[in-house]
Amino acid sequence: MRSKLFVPGVRPDLFLKAWAGPADAVSFDLEDAVASSRKAEARAAVAAFLGEHALRDPARAAPAPLAIVRVNAPDTADFEADLSAVLPVSPDLINLPKIDSAQALCAAVARIEAQEAALPADPARRAPALLVNIETPRALRNAAEIAGAHPRVAGLQLGLGDLFEPAGIRRDVAAHVQAVMLQVALAAGEAGVFACDGAYADFHDDAGFEHEATMAQQLGFIGKSCIHPRQVPLAHAVFSVDAQAQADARRIVDAADAARAQGLGVCVVEGRMIDAPYLKRAERVLAQVERDAAR
Repeated sequence: MRSKLFVPGVRPDLFLKAWAGPADAVSFDLEDAVASSRKAEARAAVAAFLGEHALRDPARAAPAPLAIVRVNAPDTADFEADLSAVLPVSPDLINLPKIDSAQALCAAVARIEAQEAALPADPARRAPALLVNIETPRALRNAAEIAGAHPRVAGLQLGLGDLFEPAGIRRDVAAHVQAVMLQVALAAGEAGVFACDGAYADFHDDAGFEHEATMAQQLGFIGKSCIHPRQVPLAHAVFSVDAQAQADARRIVDAADAARAQGLGVCVVEGRMIDAPYLKRAERVLAQVERDAAR
């Protein structure tokens, strides 16, 4: 998921264009992009669209993007209504905002599973995984516990705007951004889930987007959120595996396979000793190449 394109739930005129575009995932937003007076309208529009398009669309030459829905926070009156609308139409991921502890995450999962249990049986329906926002100081402090709190958590998403702006932390200072990214990356790594970077608000500032995305990529994030289609190719350029990295990963995997055939746990590739952590990274790179090729 190199790119995750946000689409406001109140803009159904944009849904199909986003869905047919190059983004790896489309995130239909029922939260911040929708005024309180239009929440019901938004969830109905998103549910109707996903009911028709959430599975592989035979009209597309390539696989459909991942379908993500950012619901409203569990402590709002809209959470249950959001779940009621979108769970029957099988999004791939539910994006949970404002989760700040493992206990809050588990409580939200219990409410999701209660609604799922009440749905009519349907073998085609998927149980969505969870993408959990890390966007408050408490959530950042508890990120590893949140990531590992339930097997339905697939990834963590960093929300720098929500995290920095209320505290007056300057986002244009790279050290601030990098420090938080590293915490989220390590928390995700501890739980064995992915980390996805959040949005960059100025969609005319390509250099700023690329700078932040590059920091995230260097820290092991899989991709970045986009608020405008023009940011999607920028994200792909940063997070796609280049030919040299692919060739290096292939040499490592092949050398490790040869070493194992000889009963060895380590091997040497171009003067470097390769053991399990380096092999794991190489395998991750090749797996990403396969996923990107499928898009």
